[in-house]
Amino acid sequence: MSHSKQTQVTPISPYHDSERMAAAVHAGNHRGVVGGMWDEIGQMQFEYVRDHGLSREMQFLDVGCGCLRGGLHFVNYLEAGHYHGIDLCQDLLNAGYETELSKASLQQKLPRENLHCTDEFDATGFGHSFDMALALSVFTHLPVDHLKLCLARLADVIKPGGRFFATVFISYDGQDWERPLLHTPGDITTYPDRNPFHYHSEDPGACCDGLPWELEKLESWNHPRDQWMAVFVRDGATT
Repeated sequence: MSHSKQTQVTPISPYHDSERMAAAVHAGNHRGVVGGMWDEIGQMQFEYVRDHGLSREMQFLDVGCGCLRGGLHFVNYLEAGHYHGIDLCQDLLNAGYETELSKASLQQKLPRENLHCTDEFDATGFGHSFDMALALSVFTHLPVDHLKLCLARLADVIKPGGRFFATVFISYDGQDWERPLLHTPGDITTYPDRNPFHYHSEDPGACCDGLPWELEKLESWNHPRDQWMAVFVRDGATT
């Protein structure tokens, strides 16, 4: 009699390990499991997007919103109901809404249905389009084909002229993209083929090929872990 050997599949990133994430959240470590630096990174992502045109009346989408490290600032700033978040981990969404928003007395500004669990970057279920979107520390944990997939999915929900901000680790000019890279500040080593991922500097722009997006800029924005910001603009083409 032959016996089949079960193969254990390694998750793409820690965030795809549902058991690990659930255990961390249930232990009260939801802030730590999304990378810590709760106040600093939460505030700086909000200020960057606001300084690039976000106004209170806009509809905003937070891709990979987690437990609302940045979401707290956006919910507080935007008009009630104008913040929406998607994430692949329901436990993190629950911690954000039930713990963080409650602690900040902001639940009244965010309908619970404005947070949606998805592993496919699907924001169509909200039923309307968005002026701006952000993915903070999402593609630092995913291979580059996921960035292209996200752009394709967001093309259905971002208004023409709307911006999508996404942080990435980048191999700079003169660095060997195929080798591990040490990033400073932060002292984080990234890899071309495993988590945490870095991309070639041409990758974000190449992801726009065949899609109604243009890369407006790729810049350093003084992130404490050397993540760069890619700014995409949705053009007016029909998808």
